[in-house]
Amino acid sequence: MNKEKQQRFDERYLEMARIWAKNSYCQRRQVGALVVKKGMIISDGYNGTPSGFENVCEDENDVTKPYVLHAEANAITKLARSHNNSEGSTIYITASPCIECAKLIIQAGIKRVVYGEKYRLTDGVELLERAGIEVVYLGK
Repeated sequence: MNKEKQQRFDERYLEMARIWAKNSYCQRRQVGALVVKKGMIISDGYNGTPSGFENVCEDENDVTKPYVLHAEANAITKLARSHNNSEGSTIYITASPCIECAKLIIQAGIKRVVYGEKYRLTDGVELLERAGIEVVYLGK
């Protein structure tokens, strides 16, 4: 795929991830993720509590509860329950991944990460780059 066409697809998938983030019940920050392989969305996720838990992400002090899952983790673990695999895919995330999600991305065989907002910590992006994963920042 030529560079211009790839850029257009990246922007559109990232916009779709932003829309998907709106499903999150989290108040402090809503994050969305899409996993795309061979031109098809094979998984999606947004940050939130585990299945069966109340849809409240923050405690009474507005601190995120420790068991809230990140969008990337939700998308990757959803793949584990499907017949798809993420080997060689691209993940589109509305915010840069933390180091824990970066580890999951590496282990899932994802080869490309496109994100739209920089998080204050950069260790996740640095780990992905160290692992040879292509990382693309498409900030506004």
